[in-house]
Amino acid sequence: MKEVNGSSSSMIPIDSEHSAIYQALGHNSSKSIQKVILTASGGSLRDFSNHEISNATVDDVLNHPTWDMGQKVTVDSASLMNKGLELIEAKWLFDLRVDQLEAVIHPQSIVHGLIEFIDGSTIAQLTPPSMLFPIQYALTQPSREQMPLSTIDWSLPQNLEFNPIDIKRYPSILLAKEVIQSGGTSGAVLNAANEIAVQAFLTKKIKFHQIFTIVERVLDHMHIEQCDSLQAVINADADARKQALLAIHQENVKERAL
Repeated sequence: MKEVNGSSSSMIPIDSEHSAIYQALGHNSSKSIQKVILTASGGSLRDFSNHEISNATVDDVLNHPTWDMGQKVTVDSASLMNKGLELIEAKWLFDLRVDQLEAVIHPQSIVHGLIEFIDGSTIAQLTPPSMLFPIQYALTQPSREQMPLSTIDWSLPQNLEFNPIDIKRYPSILLAKEVIQSGGTSGAVLNAANEIAVQAFLTKKIKFHQIFTIVERVLDHMHIEQCDSLQAVINADADARKQALLAIHQENVKERAL
């Protein structure tokens, strides 16, 4: 972002949450932000008990109630790792501190992001859950063009719920905030370890709750380097994948021993 800010170019986010923050910020300075809140649908397991989550099957996890996405992203939605990664992204896009970043569960997936400003005002961005809205905005901004899709019908009652995230149930949010504080190559490590862990879950090598265990173990064991080159990121990614595979093997050995 330093290079973007020092040029005549702009970076327009397309992900619905970051597009929401970009639109809510408008012409206000990022210095006027008190807090950024990203919303999460809660994924396919949001109504499961903690015991049910521990035994969730691949089919359970891939049955998303709102969004039609690929398998990997659907698993990330259930674990809220996608929201953790989006918090990391928001930190860099909008130059935010970790204490300015929050996420909440919003089952309706209509409010995509909110900004609480230092004057106490909160501005939110709302659309039906379709990626066509942020994509069109990115292509047409700063103008607003007619959207051919159905929009929110405000003549009907609307129920908008916002629930805090239990970090014991979803450690991914805490892991992401630790990555933001650590900096360096920790983001690459988190992402790589999660990709390997998700693939292991999809191929039924580990249980759903073990995704968090694998990612946390890799973050604990990896030496975080300065992120001063592309090669540093590539190396961190490769090393994290190796560590994740080792952690999966160790988890399987432990499971068989029980």
